[in-house]
Amino acid sequence: MESELIDEEGYLIDPNKWYASAAEEFARQEDIQLTKDHWNAIYFMRQYYGEHQVAPYVRHVMKHLADHCGNESRNKIFELFPYGYVKQACKITGMKRL
Repeated sequence: MESELIDEEGYLIDPNKWYASAAEEFARQEDIQLTKDHWNAIYFMRQYYGEHQVAPYVRHVMKHLADHCGNESRNKIFELFPYGYVKQACKITGMKRL
C-alpha cells in the first residue's frame, strides 16, 4: 500500500481508494487469512459505505452475518476479526478510523 494513501495508524485516508487487493494486503498485516465469511462481511461493509458514506455500526454487520451464517453466528464478526471491529474489520475494508 502506498504510504501517501494511509494515515499514521495504517488506515486508508480515502475509503473511495479501496480495492480488493488492498483488503488482502491489510489482512496480511493483521495476520488474517481471508475466507468466504470475511469477504461476506467486507462486501457488506463496502456496500453499506457506498450507500451511506459512513462505516456501518458493528451491530449491522453482526446482523448481516447472523442472517447469512445462521443465528448461532451472532458474534461471528469477533471470530473473523478477533482484535476488534475498528482495528481489523474497518481497516481491512478501507474505512476511516472511527
